[in-house]
Amino acid sequence: MDLTVIAYVIYLVVSIALTIWVARTLSRNGRVFLADVLRGDEKLADAVNHLLVVGFYLVNLGFVALFLSDPYRIVEDTREIFEVLSTKLGVVLLVLGAMHLGNVFVLNRIRRRGLQAREQVPPVEPQAWTTPSAGA
Repeated sequence: MDLTVIAYVIYLVVSIALTIWVARTLSRNGRVFLADVLRGDEKLADAVNHLLVVGFYLVNLGFVALFLSDPYRIVEDTREIFEVLSTKLGVVLLVLGAMHLGNVFVLNRIRRRGLQAREQVPPVEPQAWTTPSAGA
């Protein structure tokens, strides 16, 4: 079997496994942030969380697929397999890390906005109370 094909198979297996692991970690821990931001609306938090995970998979697996081939490099020995894999997996890890930090940043900003909205006081204190009329 061609060594380039072996390198591609290893790259795909490791990249897909890493993407799944990071997505599950983000999903499990990001749900807590979403539930807090959405004021305990668990159903909405689950829906938003699922949409974020789908987007994460699409972006990362799309990148993995696009970064798979290298038409200018043919793997001819075992050393080159390690060189190609280290380069490709290193870039995939950097992209996964950037996506992870981006998700955490966005979730944190959403959470901060939600906390600020909860802490805001009305601009004017109520001056009087009215009783409802009997016809209403």
